[in-house]
Amino acid sequence: MRSITLALAVALALLAGWTDWRWRRIPNWLTVPGFVAGLAVNSATAGWGGLKTSLLGTGLGLLLLLPFVLLHSLGAGDWKLAGALGALVGPAVLADVLMGSVFVAGLMAFALVIYKRRIKETLRNIGAMLASMVRLRMPGVEVSLDNPQSLKVPYGVALALSTVLYGVWSLKMRGAH
Repeated sequence: MRSITLALAVALALLAGWTDWRWRRIPNWLTVPGFVAGLAVNSATAGWGGLKTSLLGTGLGLLLLLPFVLLHSLGAGDWKLAGALGALVGPAVLADVLMGSVFVAGLMAFALVIYKRRIKETLRNIGAMLASMVRLRMPGVEVSLDNPQSLKVPYGVALALSTVLYGVWSLKMRGAH
């Protein structure tokens, strides 16, 4: 049962990561069927408990990432992908995947800042964001996805990598037992 949902999550994440890398968007035609598949597979294999797990996973993904969408620092496709992955793997696994994706996205951002030689500007923006948090104000548009000059990390790629890494780790752990 769990192998099926994890395999579906890896497949969904890889396809979403590819579309995010290629076109910088994750379409609804991918996330909505992923969500429905998560509900269907978990319900079919574990009944009401599986449905509950799917809904809790979806809720966790959507709830945790909603503030970032509202601040325009994360796209809606990334947000819906997290919900669909949650429907497939449930809240416990999704929490691990999301923590891993934050680490992966941070590494990607660090590499991008160095590659684009934007260290000073990035440090200035981090300072501006911290200052706005201390003043309990929203940061300016210059540090959001709305700024066409800002560097953007495709978070769907980070989610895909962390999902694949979790899947590999899970297989390795099963083989160890």
